[in-house]
Amino acid sequence: MVYSASSPLGVINGGGYGTGEFFMYLFAAALGLVALRLGEQFGLRLLTPELVRMLLLGSTLLLLAVLVPGIGRNVNGARRWFAAGPIQFQPSELTKLALVLYVARYLADKPRRLQSGFKQALAPIAVAVGPACLLIAIEPDLGTTLVCVLTLIALLVVAGVPGSYLTRIALILVGGLGLMILVHPYEAARLTSFLHPFAQRSGPGWQSAQSQMAIGSGGLSGVGLGQSIGKAMWLPEAQSDFILAVVGEELGLAGILVVISLYGLIAYAGMRTARRAATRYTKLLASGLTSLILCQGILNIFVVLGIAPLTGVPLPFISYAPTNLLVMLTSVGLLLGIARPAARELRLVDGNEEPKRSGAARERAIDPDRDRRYRGSRGAGAGRRRAAES
Repeated sequence: MVYSASSPLGVINGGGYGTGEFFMYLFAAALGLVALRLGEQFGLRLLTPELVRMLLLGSTLLLLAVLVPGIGRNVNGARRWFAAGPIQFQPSELTKLALVLYVARYLADKPRRLQSGFKQALAPIAVAVGPACLLIAIEPDLGTTLVCVLTLIALLVVAGVPGSYLTRIALILVGGLGLMILVHPYEAARLTSFLHPFAQRSGPGWQSAQSQMAIGSGGLSGVGLGQSIGKAMWLPEAQSDFILAVVGEELGLAGILVVISLYGLIAYAGMRTARRAATRYTKLLASGLTSLILCQGILNIFVVLGIAPLTGVPLPFISYAPTNLLVMLTSVGLLLGIARPAARELRLVDGNEEPKRSGAARERAIDPDRDRRYRGSRGAGAGRRRAAES
């Protein structure tokens, strides 16, 4: 889908077959698969509290550096990337993962502090999350900011944070959104244009209108792979933020349902991994990583279908977004690492790896106090016999 969506503009702008973004995507996928394997094998051992704090601090400093003119690259009025030739790196993607790692560790290590009051419980989280989200919003990148916030709220819910705390957080977020709209007035137009995109299709509603037209022209089965018309000069960011619209036009409603079903499988596998995890930290980490993938995927799907306002969030694993792909595959590697010991424990419970034992040994394994009770009763009987003889 990345090649299908990006090749027309590649041919128009650079000639040839328009394979530049496709090969860059394959390169990012190769790095991501290496990161996935390393995360599965060594991730949980390497993610010490010190390393997590360093990762969060480093990613926050990168967010600060990308805003400096001459260092960060400005694209369409947003300064979000470091660029070296065709290679681009978006530090906010790394920050998303670092925030999940940090907050999951804090919630696991300080469970009692959550009941000690709103400020005492959430101040350490706010000190870390606030500056990072503020820097992402300044870029500006409302979509990534929303993904971070929604993911962390999901983590707080899983950790058992009281509902009154969540209500206060929601009020703070509404106030922050209002402040962002005042600072960036065009965000207000983006937030409202999705309600009537065709009435503003020559302005803020252009992307939403073209996306819905592309999906509508695909029908149930689509016009055929590679046959999309919307991706050629009509649908902005067809290979990244709006790639689902290309899926809908070329593969139809059936293709969109397949994509949604695959995210459903990720949700099921991630929540099952969290439920079977051995420790509180791994349970929270698995929940946070799964929420990170799903919040981003759901937000992108809603935007493309016209259910949510434009946010500029790529579709995980499918959109052309090399840094995002690398971070998402790393997250999957950590999830696999959490699932591995749980799988071994499950086999032991099921008895598939239980060594052969005699009947008495199996009874002692089921009831370890059995021998102690019998020894105690035999010892008492022997004592009574000695007392009678004397």
